[in-house]
Amino acid sequence: MRFLGNFLWFVIVGLISFLAWVFVGLIWCITIIGIPFGIQCFKIGSFVLFPFGKTIQTNFDSHPIANIIWLIFFGWEITLGYVLVGIFLYITIIGIPFGKQCFKLASLSLLPFGAQY
Repeated sequence: MRFLGNFLWFVIVGLISFLAWVFVGLIWCITIIGIPFGIQCFKIGSFVLFPFGKTIQTNFDSHPIANIIWLIFFGWEITLGYVLVGIFLYITIIGIPFGKQCFKLASLSLLPFGAQY
């Protein structure tokens, strides 16, 4: 079941999301100050490819200043997008597993520094 979920996710959403996260990460890595944020984009991008069967553990205390900067500037917008898509997917029975993955990605994109999966 995990293989089927990951395959469908990859075909429908995963590849496009991965490419978007990598592109944003590359843009962040152009500047020296943005390199830590770019690395987090790459981490989220690698998770977005195949999220079924993985769990996320966020640790705000690991890097609180970086998490606050991320949260203020772009974390809440990305999280809001994932939450809205997750709510939309929960409307149908077939979309519930994909909605769960969106909520998982929302927690990762809210506080990515120190998160482990």
